[in-house]
Formats: sequence, C-alpha cells, structure tokens
Amino acid sequence: MIHLQWPLVLLAIPLPILFRILLPAHQVEQDAALKVPFLEDFGVNNSQVVRQPQQWPLWIAVCGWCLLVLAAARPQWLGEPIEQAISGRDLMLAVDVSGSMEEQDFILEGSPVDRLTATKQVAGSFIERRVGDRVGLILFGTTAYLQTPLTFDRKTLKTLLNEAFIGITDNDPATSIGDAIGLAVKRLKQQSADSRVLILLTDGANTAGEVTPLRAAELAAENQLKIYTIGIGADEMIIRSFFGNRRVNPSRDLDEATLRTIAEKTGGQYFRAHNTEELDKIYRLLDVFEPVEKDQQFFRPRSELYPWPLGIALIIATLLAIMRLRGLHG
Repeated sequence: MIHLQWPLVLLAIPLPILFRILLPAHQVEQDAALKVPFLEDFGVNNSQVVRQPQQWPLWIAVCGWCLLVLAAARPQWLGEPIEQAISGRDLMLAVDVSGSMEEQDFILEGSPVDRLTATKQVAGSFIERRVGDRVGLILFGTTAYLQTPLTFDRKTLKTLLNEAFIGITDNDPATSIGDAIGLAVKRLKQQSADSRVLILLTDGANTAGEVTPLRAAELAAENQLKIYTIGIGADEMIIRSFFGNRRVNPSRDLDEATLRTIAEKTGGQYFRAHNTEELDKIYRLLDVFEPVEKDQQFFRPRSELYPWPLGIALIIATLLAIMRLRGLHG
C-alpha cells in the first residue's frame, strides 16, 4: 500500500490560489499585440487586436505544483508486515572436536554415528530455534579457537558447525576445556551482563590448555557468564571381535565432577547425554531455561516513492522556464 509520511503537507496545495486572492494583481497595460497600418481603413482600432493568453501552460504549472507538494509529503510503498524477533541473549556454543569425539556410540536414524555427527544434528536444530538470539561457535581440542563470532545469521552458523571435523584444531587428542571457557569469557564480557550464556559440550577431561577449567569457571562467574555443561557418551558399549564380544565404557575419561562444578560456580546446570535422544532433550530443555525473549513486534519494509513526483515536477518547471524565455525573446 502507498503511505504518506507527512500527509499534512498536502494542505499547501491551495496556497497559490490564496496568494492570488490576497495579493493585488500587477496591472499591465494592454496594448495591441499586433499593429496593422491599414486596419484603420476598415474601421478597426489597433488596440482591439489583442493576443489572447493560452490557458494550457497554467494547467501544466498547476500539475507541477501538485506533484511538488506530493513529493514533499514523502510518499512510500509499504510492504507486507514482517515479524521481527527481539531477544537480549548472546549465546555461545563450545563444541569438543578432540579425537575422542569420533567414538561411534550414538545412533542417528537407525545407524551408528560418531559423537560429533550426533552433536551437529542436535545442535543444528537448536541453532535454528534461536530466532532473535546472537549465537557464536567455539571449537576446541588441544587449542580453542573462535569458529564464528556472535551473529544473527543462523544459516551461516549452522553451515560452519557442519563443516567442523575431528582434529580441525590439530591432530592431538588432548582437550582444553579451560581455554574454551576463557575464550568465551573474552568474547562475551563486553555484552549485556544479564544475557551471557555458554553451552559447553565435551566427552572428556581437561588435558591441555593454559587455564584450568575451575579457574576459567571463576573468571566466568566474575564476568557473570552462565555456563551449561553437557557431558556426552554412552556408559556401555559392546565391541565385537574375532575373540568374541566384550563390554567397555567409552565414557571412562569423562570428568563429570569438573563439569558439574563449572556449572554450579556460574549459575548454570550440568547435563548428561548417553544417546542422541537425551542430547536432543537437553537442548530442548535449554530452550526452556534460556527462552528467546520474543516481543510481538513487526516492521514493514518501506520503499521511497517521492523521487518520481519530484522528478516530473522538475521536468515541468524546466519546460515552463524554456517556454517563458522563448516568449520573452520571441
């Protein structure tokens, strides 16, 4: 639909008429526009031969004035209303990509997959649901690095998460949980204090890095960063071999005590995911703990239309000026 930003400007349309009525007209002596010497022989006075002014330039000028006033009223084309999600959260995901994440103790669509693949699937759906949040991604193994800064672009974030692979940081199987938390503190400390959230997912214990996890948790608490920790991995797995089947615990290296302490120190919570279903439930529970603060706000895209009447008005003014100059010199 077409909308006028300043409709009251249209009240200026009758101004030329008011000026014509209120201001006295300039008296112009009407002389003969054409003097013919022999007209006296026919009893016709030269003063009676007067050129009648043409009316169409006046109407063109009126159209130009109306278009100029319309342009000043700033017409706009309004598109369909678009819902705009508003949230105050800056949420960072920290995902373990160390060598232990290639353990295939998760089931996805009926097939065994490694832990990182299951994490991508579940965390990707979580990212899609965070409409209105700024979400970032940290990957950590022996070292921790920022894969994606805080962004509203969930599609790109999900793509970069899916491109992560085991050993993307390095080939060392060590895990630097403390460095991942420290990097999150660094990236989030400039943001609003009541919106800083880190979701850290790992299947092991801290075996590398410059900062211990508990010291990093203290720094996070000082900077009001809430951390939710997720420990993943099955408690029992059957390995088939030539010598028969044997049961092993693929999560024997998971340091649940440290992950639980990190969450408690920062006001978060620790979760344990033994399979894909539990991991999905955890991320959906995080939606409840950290809901998207969505206000019912809408905006309508606007396209400015004033250049069109303004351009036509300028063309009309130019033509009238040319006609006026020709009349003066004609």
